[in-house]
Amino acid sequence: MSDVTQILTAVRAGDDAAAERLFELVYAELRQVAAQKMAGESPGHTLQPTALVHEAWLRLGADAQPHWQNRAHFFAAAAEAMRRILVDRARRKQAQRRGAGAEHVELDGLELAGPVDDDQLLALNEALDRLAAADPTKAELVKLRYFVGLTTDQAAKVMNISEPTAKRWWAYAKAWLFREMQTAGQG
Repeated sequence: MSDVTQILTAVRAGDDAAAERLFELVYAELRQVAAQKMAGESPGHTLQPTALVHEAWLRLGADAQPHWQNRAHFFAAAAEAMRRILVDRARRKQAQRRGAGAEHVELDGLELAGPVDDDQLLALNEALDRLAAADPTKAELVKLRYFVGLTTDQAAKVMNISEPTAKRWWAYAKAWLFREMQTAGQG
């Protein structure tokens, strides 16, 4: 049983200090993943891995953690939280470009930018929602790989599937999403 799973068990048992231990353990792992993901970004991007991890933690419940079933459940929720953060940011920026609101004040002072522009991120989000309706497990893999930045091996472990299966699902999901985004862009 992993350290994360043991701490999640302690959270379920009502251990108040377990949420803090969970944050300390998961923060380092998520921060490292976010930093690795951002290392491949073009110079000048303003995404701060620390900000993304902190925002995701807050959306996951911070010190009032829900009852996670296991490590996979937690990381799936973290992937979804990161995805929503990036998509919400892209929507706000897109609305601003279209003249929504007279004055936009950025409270956190940070720009969360993904590896694609806002329009592409929103198209990816819509295509990912359609993939989730058709094949939820492959959509989860995409969230873990793309939004959390896990490697194929790491995502396979979180999802409790073999690495070859994860590689096949990843190849399928990328092709499926590409086709969906191309089709949506033509319509």
